[in-house]
Amino acid sequence: MERTGPPARMTGLLAAFSAALLAVGGLAATAPSAAAADADVARNGTFEAGLTGWNCTGGSGVAVSAPVHGGTSALKATPAGSDNAKCSQTVTVKPGSTYTLSAWVQGGYVYLGAEGTGTTDVSTWTQSVGVWQKLTTTFKTGASTTSVKVYTHGWYGTPAYYADDLTLVGPGGDPVVLPAVPAGLKAGTPTSSSVPLSWTAATGATGYNVYRGGTKVLSATGTSATVTGLTASTAYSFQVSATNEAGESAKSAAVSATTTAGGGGGGGSDLPAHALVGYLHSSFANGSGYTRMADVPDSWDVIDLAFGEPTSVTSGDIRFSLCPVTECPNVESVAEFKAAIKAKQAAGKKVLISIGGQNGQVQLATTAARDTFVSSVSKIIDEYGLDGLDIDFEGHSLSLNTGDTDFRSPTTPVVVNLISAVKSLKAKYGEKFVLTMAPETFFVQLGYQYYGSGPWGGQDPRAGAYLPVIHALRDDLTLLHVQDYNSGSIMGLDNQYHSMGGADFHIAMTDMLLTGFPVAGDQTKVFPGLRPDQVAIGLPASTQAGNGHTSPAEVTKALNCLTKKTDCGSYATHGTWSGLRGLMTWSVNWDRFNNWEFSKNFDAYFGG
Repeated sequence: MERTGPPARMTGLLAAFSAALLAVGGLAATAPSAAAADADVARNGTFEAGLTGWNCTGGSGVAVSAPVHGGTSALKATPAGSDNAKCSQTVTVKPGSTYTLSAWVQGGYVYLGAEGTGTTDVSTWTQSVGVWQKLTTTFKTGASTTSVKVYTHGWYGTPAYYADDLTLVGPGGDPVVLPAVPAGLKAGTPTSSSVPLSWTAATGATGYNVYRGGTKVLSATGTSATVTGLTASTAYSFQVSATNEAGESAKSAAVSATTTAGGGGGGGSDLPAHALVGYLHSSFANGSGYTRMADVPDSWDVIDLAFGEPTSVTSGDIRFSLCPVTECPNVESVAEFKAAIKAKQAAGKKVLISIGGQNGQVQLATTAARDTFVSSVSKIIDEYGLDGLDIDFEGHSLSLNTGDTDFRSPTTPVVVNLISAVKSLKAKYGEKFVLTMAPETFFVQLGYQYYGSGPWGGQDPRAGAYLPVIHALRDDLTLLHVQDYNSGSIMGLDNQYHSMGGADFHIAMTDMLLTGFPVAGDQTKVFPGLRPDQVAIGLPASTQAGNGHTSPAEVTKALNCLTKKTDCGSYATHGTWSGLRGLMTWSVNWDRFNNWEFSKNFDAYFGG
């Protein structure tokens, strides 16, 4: 997945271009000088004012005092993951005019270019490796072009690059003025965790920033946005400002809104403050043995019946039945099973049907499959008197179509139909409907680096594919417990890779869910953090249950760090979340096999 050099299709062309430059040595030096009326229209190309006027993707850029080409400051930008450390600014230009773009750079694979020229966008590059080199290119603006974006960037998997003394020489454009202050800010109908906002378009604006209590919480290109991740029954104050290439307007007049009561998200309000979630092998047996519902200890607050599976991958027709006697000799009767469920519920426990699992691929590619999913899941819930639904889609159940690049407005049918189906189930069963999800890290936290097939194609289209589902259903979501196991190394918010098996992995992965993160490094597409009461940590109950087993001592360290900010190790969390809901494990059966080590540790920690 990771790119380590220029695209293959460009290599020959760029090599030929580089050879041509060498052959005509001194080409840049003999380029025509600027006309007397021309001027350098770039802002802060010397970086003496830090990054003023520049925007670097993913926070990749910083002004440094060494090395520099001239003056006392230069740009240092570091590629990370799918981010090539692109630093850019929009410059006002004259239509139908010729401009020369130059910069001094050093570092492996440094690019200089201009976009939005109205004619042919241009770029050039070098592999300077520790020596300052000058890059130069020219372009002519289109007949109606009044601004262009100039940029530098590095390449994937390479070290930091440096740039200094960037100039854009040509006729000066008319100055761009700040946009007007947005008017008419209104708050729509709040939920327990979100407030929709709308406002009137501001003259000269190309975008908007939304503030909550004076702190910027999101950016928007249109005249509406929804602020999420709020606390129930709480009053908030919002403002909005307008932006363009000249900068940001003053903030609008404030508007207040109060979130509704709730806070459990889809039936979680009567869960204990700290809950233990476990999967019960109800429809199959494996090396852990079969455990009857009546024999599940009181430690378990949410019991997920594993699994409801489809009749075919695309049918949407979900079926569930108890393990056959031939496979599970000690299985209870259906009547005993239903009676045990009622007894658990009478004791305050939640029992859910979990759909999917490793072998239960579910692709709701059509509206017919969506409707069948709703009706068949409803039938299971009604037959067994269950409290709700757990979505455990794995493998190839969720995958993003090429071009589906914004988790906030998905277009892929399997994603859109799943969201619609769950909303229908929530509407049918009401506020007490419990909704949980158990995605793998590949489908959630990997979205910090990669989303779908990516801007160039070629990435795994499943990367981050759960994010639009979680985001669309966050107000209905009781619990998200990502599987912190059977996972490759994942990059955290510290831009370091973290691996399974110790406290560090769970701290970093959980911090991402509670803090939020830019999807694929795009600061305009930030996945908002969830409430702590919506998040539990998913772990295997024993070494036999899955790769990435974590010892009780390391689990305790992770909980201490996240809820008390102690025992944190090298990873610095972005908050302290005493309201973290708890732990999930695969599985109740494997915990029994392991002498209840996992649940005993949970009870000891939370005083169960």
